[in-house]
Amino acid sequence: MTIAKPAHGTYRIPRSLPHEARNPRHRPGKPDQALIVPATARAERVRGRILFVTTEMTDFVKAGGLGDVSAALPRAVSKHHDVRVLIPGYPKVLAAAGTSLRMVGKVRAHHKLPACEIAELTLSDGLTVLVLCNAQLYEREGSPYTDASGHEWPDNDIRFATLSHAAAQIALKRAHIPWQPDLLHLNDWPCALAAHYMDGHSDAAPTVLTIHNLAYQGVFPAANAAHLGLPAHQHAEYDRHGRLSFLHEGIAKATYLTTVSESYARQITEPDYGCGLDALLRRRSLEGRLIGIVNGVDHSWDPHNDPALVAPFAIGDWETRRENTQQLREELGLRQQNGPLFAVISRMVQQKGVDLICEAAPQIIAAGGQLALIGRGDPAIERTIARLPRRFPGRVAAHIGFEEALARRMFAGADFLLMPSRYEPCGLSQMYAQSYGCLPIAHATGGLIDTIEDGVTGLLFRHASVSELRRCLQRAFRIYAEPLLLNAMRGAAMLEKHGWDAPGRQYAALYQRMLPTQRQADVAAPSTPSVRREDAYVH
Repeated sequence: MTIAKPAHGTYRIPRSLPHEARNPRHRPGKPDQALIVPATARAERVRGRILFVTTEMTDFVKAGGLGDVSAALPRAVSKHHDVRVLIPGYPKVLAAAGTSLRMVGKVRAHHKLPACEIAELTLSDGLTVLVLCNAQLYEREGSPYTDASGHEWPDNDIRFATLSHAAAQIALKRAHIPWQPDLLHLNDWPCALAAHYMDGHSDAAPTVLTIHNLAYQGVFPAANAAHLGLPAHQHAEYDRHGRLSFLHEGIAKATYLTTVSESYARQITEPDYGCGLDALLRRRSLEGRLIGIVNGVDHSWDPHNDPALVAPFAIGDWETRRENTQQLREELGLRQQNGPLFAVISRMVQQKGVDLICEAAPQIIAAGGQLALIGRGDPAIERTIARLPRRFPGRVAAHIGFEEALARRMFAGADFLLMPSRYEPCGLSQMYAQSYGCLPIAHATGGLIDTIEDGVTGLLFRHASVSELRRCLQRAFRIYAEPLLLNAMRGAAMLEKHGWDAPGRQYAALYQRMLPTQRQADVAAPSTPSVRREDAYVH
């Protein structure tokens, strides 16, 4: 296979993949409004107040990709709108805030949802964070969702319904804080009930619900609905065969739904990927209310300025990049050799296809390659991975756990990144890898279709099976044997722009479309005496 770059500056796309994988930007027969947020003429003139509600934020606490998104997206959108973040008062949040935390409001108890105080914190870059304070619910050791041993908190329905209710109360101007949002941006199932708590109020603000991973739906016994303050006369709406799904309620009630790639937005309307919610999602898509916006990655993922690397490098500086490969082999206890180094930087769960990698590992080693894995997840998969270095000493290295600095060195030193995910809403690792000249090898699904150009910035294969992965590995070995081709693909990958500016503009345009009519009228006439200074657009 060769790479051709015509005079107009685009690469020839191989024809071996499905149409959607070869040309993710053009999908005939699909309604544009389900995939694209058009900017409007008013998008740059109206500055709305947005409350971004989340359970993770990398500034304080991170359990997955949501933490990265919650740290980056509000900052990107703040160029266009007045954005504040609402997050529970976990121990790490309170410790980071210290004495700079200011109490600004409170939320009353609601059925079995306890009363909470709302504090405010301004970060060093000016971003304002609202902290929902309740020691009984949130001041616990562990992740936002589980205890220190990895078991889910038994009262997660109360904990996150309280967060959702507080967000709704802030938007309904019942939390006694001076700043009032025009719109709520909710993230995944823990925040989804806010759309339900807003429903039916004449002064309700519009809501955006972002689905980061449809497989996690926040399912609890339907009998708990009464404890959460969900109206008894609406019981049939949220009783899904005796179960209450937070995410189902959010999908049904949110003004707009977004998900984290265009392809995933389409796939979740189909039974194979819809996790039982495909019919509801198809309806919302046909209404033009389901939108795919690909995530970005933080600007710190730059091999030219990354302090974690032994030898920072730029596009075309392949000799320096090779120093990172040599250093990584030494750090991981791998032999110094000429074959390709394959990396796996992932949660060790079935979704990520790590079991397929374990099956294909003997082929990688037999063909002269090496394998390095880092991550944590399912204990059974962890045990399988831990056996590989003993089976292939000096040729396989495994680190059970996660260290970001080591992960960055793996992106900078490995030749290929393995991502045979069975489904992938967006994926961030493939974009990190491309930034460091590490070519992703991925199953053609979800955001992997939208961010990898097959044969140009990485390799894609049709089906999540070990036979398909092995065939794609054979392509990778052939590419590695042709240094000119390998370096051309590395360069193309590093030229990809995966920052947050474009997603930020798309979300800003979506918010603009949703701002209440009266709010737009107020801001359009800043000279009106009743308009506060913070509402007026400033050039």
